[in-house]
Amino acid sequence: MKILVTNDDGIDSPGLWAVVEELRRVGEVVVVAPQGEQSGVGTSVNLRRAVKVFPQAGRKGVYTTDGTPVDGVIIAFRILFPGEIDLVISGINRGPNIGYDVFVSGTVASASAGYFHGVPALAVSVDSYGEADFGAAARLTALLAARIKKGDLPRESLMNVNLPNLPLEEIKGIEVTKLSKQSHCGEIKKVLSDESEGYIIVKDKVIGEMDAGSDAWALEQKRISITPLLPNPWGNKSGHSLQELARNIFTELVNTPNLG
Repeated sequence: MKILVTNDDGIDSPGLWAVVEELRRVGEVVVVAPQGEQSGVGTSVNLRRAVKVFPQAGRKGVYTTDGTPVDGVIIAFRILFPGEIDLVISGINRGPNIGYDVFVSGTVASASAGYFHGVPALAVSVDSYGEADFGAAARLTALLAARIKKGDLPRESLMNVNLPNLPLEEIKGIEVTKLSKQSHCGEIKKVLSDESEGYIIVKDKVIGEMDAGSDAWALEQKRISITPLLPNPWGNKSGHSLQELARNIFTELVNTPNLG
């Protein structure tokens, strides 16, 4: 299995390298990530300028790009590794991607670009904008990748995974969730620049509802959220099958924390 890892936090993000190390236990890992942080760019693609790609010296299969996260995924599929990629992992993102925010998330958009190329894809985030514990998220991602490799999870799946920023022993389980009806982009600040007014959208204040069974609700309950996005392959009945599988994966996560 060849796994493409990408993100919107940039090539130097510790979350990216934490998950790369764990995924190497599952398959061959290649990386294509932006040069710097590009949170909130969503599905943006460069159509009117050449996007540059830079191989990383001393790192086989690792590239950076001066384009958007989705640019990088498209170039990976079409140019760098045509016909070779079996799974896309986007993350591990610093900060949650839940509710309506998934539609502006570069992390989720990168995973979506993989799904649109016909392979399963996971977007993975940790609920912290400060110091984040990526250990549990990296190990969980590798377990999910191993299940996809075995065929326990459908190939035609795009899933959004969010973890509370807690040590593994403090996480209470996994929930299969829906998107909450809320957004973190709820505050706008007026600023002055060169004697003219402007506005900054601040990702601090949450607006909307946190309903039971949603991704935001799961994080509040100190639980991991797995939200099937495009499509929901589980339907009305098979959602129970995914929940059962999630419980089994959580047991495996707790009992084999080092995957080794």
